Amino acid sequence: MRKLWHSLSLLARRRSISSFYKSYSCDAPFNRCTKTHELLIQPNDFITTPFRNMGTLVQKTSPIPSRQLKIMKNSQLEETFESAETTEEMLKAFSNMEEVFDERELGLASLKIGLKLDREGEDPEKALSFANRALKALDKDNSNPSLPVAMCLQLLGSVNFRLKRFNDSLGYLNRANRVLGRLQDEGLGVDDVRPVLHAVQLELANVKNAMGRREEALENLRKCLEIKEMTFENDSGELGKANRDLAEAYVAVLNFKEALPYCLKALEIHTKGLGQNSVEVAHDRKLLGIVYSGLEEHEKALEQNVLAQRILKNWNLNADLLRAEIDAANMMIALGRYDEAVGTLNGVVHQTEKDSETRALVLVSMAKALCNQEKFAECKRCLEVSLGILDKRERISPVEVAEAYSEISMQYETMNEFETAILLLKRTLALLEKQPQEQHSEGSVSARIGWLLLLTGKVQKAIPYLESAAERLKDSFGPKHFGVGYIYNNLGAAYLELDRPQSAAQMFAVAKDIMDVSLGPHHVDTIEACQNLSKAYGEMGSYVLAIEFQQQAIDAWESHGASAEDELREAQRLLEQLKKKAHGPSANEIPMKALPLGKTPAITRDSKLES
Repeated sequence: MRKLWHSLSLLARRRSISSFYKSYSCDAPFNRCTKTHELLIQPNDFITTPFRNMGTLVQKTSPIPSRQLKIMKNSQLEETFESAETTEEMLKAFSNMEEVFDERELGLASLKIGLKLDREGEDPEKALSFANRALKALDKDNSNPSLPVAMCLQLLGSVNFRLKRFNDSLGYLNRANRVLGRLQDEGLGVDDVRPVLHAVQLELANVKNAMGRREEALENLRKCLEIKEMTFENDSGELGKANRDLAEAYVAVLNFKEALPYCLKALEIHTKGLGQNSVEVAHDRKLLGIVYSGLEEHEKALEQNVLAQRILKNWNLNADLLRAEIDAANMMIALGRYDEAVGTLNGVVHQTEKDSETRALVLVSMAKALCNQEKFAECKRCLEVSLGILDKRERISPVEVAEAYSEISMQYETMNEFETAILLLKRTLALLEKQPQEQHSEGSVSARIGWLLLLTGKVQKAIPYLESAAERLKDSFGPKHFGVGYIYNNLGAAYLELDRPQSAAQMFAVAKDIMDVSLGPHHVDTIEACQNLSKAYGEMGSYVLAIEFQQQAIDAWESHGASAEDELREAQRLLEQLKKKAHGPSANEIPMKALPLGKTPAITRDSKLES
């Protein structure tokens, strides 16, 4: 099996995928040994001639020992397997090998077939059976890690991911990661380990994204980039794509600030290596426009979008161009250039098919522009047509349709039609609940439903949605994400509305703690959480703490200068009010301790936090 292992080790060095959205698979052909085994010629019997009646000395060929014949036959079987190009040829050769080799010796061949089946992706169950067979044959000694075992584990992780068995996939990949770490510690050549390590990290990112654990996936993608930085030249196209992949991942979790440097680096590499007019540069600029929009630098966003459109036009990439034009219209809306946005969208809508998702998206953007112009009747007509299209696309593109429903609900919310907005969001939630990889979106939609229920006075109904949202977003983005802080702030408001001030204070305390970290203590929303915490303590009669937190809010407002004069005056008025109450009968009460800020409490729907 030496030749087979040689081809697998070469494969380990060559296998590398840069795209974040594609799982790692075998995409380099196995090197095939060019040496052939000559067939031995059978000895001929000596033929006597009637014209020569003399003895001739003939050296008879010795018979080939059976052991050597077996070695030759095994070598030919291995050579046939190695030279097979199609899956059918490989399986046929493998079947012949099963008659001669024992299970331990078939381990590498099983791995090679499993890798090929995984790459083709047509029969994951068969790939899984070969992967399990390979691992059983090769992993005889758990205390002695090897690269083939790590490759088997990575393959099992990949196949289970395809089968949507995410927990199983995660287990195999984490084990592969540990094996590779031990091999590195033992000094195995980096040329062998790095490609497999990259594959494992990339697959871990894919699985965690599919499980909704996007914050954790970012760490694996950062490691992918580090591996490529150690492998490729500084101006390599592979590095350009890896930087863009990481930027896209940060955009997915709405962390535009972190996305920006990676997107700029991708643009720099691709511009240097491919020129200003390359498709890769167009994709970089399109993404950069989205990043700048997220940072609310809409002029810069529109500038990058226009540059991307020019390149896409040159390459006749019409589908990408239409999407870029829709993005441009949304940027114009953000800049208040509504007529210009409507004009752009009118030009785009005629290029779309009648019942296509693209037309639905154009109409949603059109409705947004009209809504901002307070042309509500026209806005509703656009939304109704869009909903008619999307309703037919729910089974085909559930995630895209869910995103569109969420956007449409915002338009109804803007027009104060809250019941319609809530119904659309519930419809969105029903679609997302069937998509485990959309847990982050599910959390965001639940948070919006909870907030709208609060807004419309349905406080008791709001709490389960807010609690569910907090749990999902913590799993997806981590416990200190600003979005989680907003949800806890709304939960605090709900509990305060239900005359449960102690529960409210606990929620506001957590919200303030998160926002201090994610937004900073002087951010407007952090100050609001601080004032809410003061109010909750005031409701409990704990005026010492209430005054302390209200004073923190005043200090934070003062740092804003003249732009926050009104807010500062109101905060000072509330402080004076608290001081007056503190001199009343309740002033003699023993002040309670401030609720801890260090840990996010576990929320249950039946929690009763009051003493």
